Amino acid sequence: LRRFEREAQATAMLSSPHSIVLYDFGIGDEGVFYYVMELLEGRDLKTLVQDYGPVPAERAIHLLRAACDSLADAHHRGLIHRDVKPANLFTCRRGREFDVLKVLDFGLVRDAEQSNDLTTLRSGAGLTSGTPGFMAPEAVLGDRAVGPRADIYGLGCVAYWLLTGQTVFAGTPLSVLVQHVKEAPPPLASRTELEVPPRLDEIVRACLAKD
Repeated sequence: LRRFEREAQATAMLSSPHSIVLYDFGIGDEGVFYYVMELLEGRDLKTLVQDYGPVPAERAIHLLRAACDSLADAHHRGLIHRDVKPANLFTCRRGREFDVLKVLDFGLVRDAEQSNDLTTLRSGAGLTSGTPGFMAPEAVLGDRAVGPRADIYGLGCVAYWLLTGQTVFAGTPLSVLVQHVKEAPPPLASRTELEVPPRLDEIVRACLAKD
């Protein structure tokens, strides 16, 4: 219950229009923890690309800039998301606006100041947390100093997914983790027929740098 309460409190702290809004949370009569969030109409970026294929660079940039706004707000408040992936980024309709992005599921969020505390909301102490296809090398290695840059790496993996329809690395979960640590990402141009502006390609490669 303390872990769920921590997630709810962390989410409630966020003020970016691109972070999911939490209205209330508490414990029900039967001791079940609940929280009330805004209802979104749309789909996550994982199913968006699975159903319709890679998105043009212009749309990818629009979505990624919005995600950056949410994550920058979290980082400014000393919070690290730690599970940035397409399934946690939701594009929705708000009034007459389309492609309004929301960052969801701050369930692995950790206070950046607690650099010596590896306990997260959905893992035990000392266990690697996150999703293999989108984990930064330092998170894979269990580095105790995992910080905001891990979210940037995850967002680079999301950009790769949006532009190519593929994850950066493929294989078993363990082999994917090893590749994040040791292998250079395949060039975007080798994975997509869509035109990727050189500057965007440069930014994605910078996000995916091992160091």
